Amino acid sequence: MLPWRRVLRPLTALLLTAAVALIPATATAATVAAATTAGARAADARPDRGWNDYSCKPSTAHPRPVVLVHGTFGNSVDNWLGLAPYLKNRGYCVFSLDYGQLPGVPFFHGLGPVEKSAEQLAAYVDEVRAATGAAETDIVGHSQGGMMPRYYLKFLGGADEVNALVGIAPSNHGTTLSGLTRLLPYFPGVEDLLDEHTPALADQVVGSDVLTKLNEGGDTVPGVRYTVLATRYDQVVTPYRSQYLSGPGVRNVLLQDLCPLDLSEHLAIGLFDRIAFHEVANALDPAHATPTTCASVLG
Repeated sequence: MLPWRRVLRPLTALLLTAAVALIPATATAATVAAATTAGARAADARPDRGWNDYSCKPSTAHPRPVVLVHGTFGNSVDNWLGLAPYLKNRGYCVFSLDYGQLPGVPFFHGLGPVEKSAEQLAAYVDEVRAATGAAETDIVGHSQGGMMPRYYLKFLGGADEVNALVGIAPSNHGTTLSGLTRLLPYFPGVEDLLDEHTPALADQVVGSDVLTKLNEGGDTVPGVRYTVLATRYDQVVTPYRSQYLSGPGVRNVLLQDLCPLDLSEHLAIGLFDRIAFHEVANALDPAHATPTTCASVLG
């Protein structure tokens, strides 16, 4: 990837943040239309691909339902058009939620405070467990969706309800956004804008109060298996090694160690990277794991 593209992509994310901040609290007619379209897409996508099926009962081979947690600016459908069918076709009961909604902002979610989003996740996991009869779930999350569940595990009782957490490019220790967050002090008012209008972005900046609280006393909690999947070409959660966790029951995986030809960056690793998907399947069922190589894209 050319150096200028590494700068432009995170800069685009900041510009999108500014656009979201300028959306009025009351939705316009165009916003309502967009929300209607998004709702129609959700209704069409889920049944077609067989996930979010509350009649699904986990099998003996896969006794825990899988809850997919989207990233910042993501949603329960588009973030998982690749991975949800992949897991469903392998016999898993698969579910996904929307969280972190802001008033008047349809379709783009994961923008609210991390603590509140973790409460939404806790309630959703309870719904899934009640519907499926499972005592525990497994969680797979992309970006913020790989970090935010750790708040649920650590502070909201999730350690008793979750067997494994798989983070795909998770913002576990925050991000410098390729160094751009270090520029915030030089632009008075921008940091306040992030705090007020997109709290989740502020929560994911290196050194935020939320991340300090989350990582104080250790990255993990007993009884949960952790897997982190990272790519060296990540341009959003930077440096990529900040995604890694330390502690018992942790496996940190760099995709390029498995397949040097894998060029996926932050979005691709969660949306359609079959190397990552294969490693997710291995993490969910380690007793039947198979080697992940460049040929795994054919599996």
